[in-house]
Amino acid sequence: MARIKIPRKSTAIDMTAMCDVAFLLLTFFILTAKLKQEDPLRVDVPAASVKLNVPDLDMATITVGHGKVFYSLEGTDLKKALLEEMGKKYNQPFTPDEVAKFSLIPTFGVHMSALKQYINLDQAQRKVYVQEGIEVDTTNTSELYNWIYQSRIVTKNLHNKELRFAIKGDSHEQYPVIQKVIDVLQKQAVNKFSLITSLRQ
Repeated sequence: MARIKIPRKSTAIDMTAMCDVAFLLLTFFILTAKLKQEDPLRVDVPAASVKLNVPDLDMATITVGHGKVFYSLEGTDLKKALLEEMGKKYNQPFTPDEVAKFSLIPTFGVHMSALKQYINLDQAQRKVYVQEGIEVDTTNTSELYNWIYQSRIVTKNLHNKELRFAIKGDSHEQYPVIQKVIDVLQKQAVNKFSLITSLRQ
């Protein structure tokens, strides 16, 4: 008796659903990604053997390099409140439009006298603008001291948390400049801060 041949059927998988899911995930990650903006000061951070991520919230970063000091605070609501407080401190009022623009600037390093002009520059002009760095000394009246002090106040008022600090210093920077920044922190009893480094290869 002859064997009955069963016709072979080609296996076909419908990939439509998987493509839809892949594109939805890709769209989600693109829309929710936080773009890293270029720092106004290139800093060659020292290498370390331990990797520990810096938190994204309630964190201020003080960047030191080439004898200049730059300041960065995470959170648009904190930046808006901070600029308003600094405007009151230095008797320099800022418009709501200037406050909104300042909240989108990631890092800055200009004196208070030039801050209004810097805020009103467009993004392309800010990239070529030479920032002289925030004025810093070991007295309680320096601009860096007031930026740090007011940042701590607005963070406590808005988020009810203590503001954490990180120092991002150039590996070739002179020690006295870093020491000045540490002294400013210690004058406000901030003795715990992070040092940003790169991972040693």
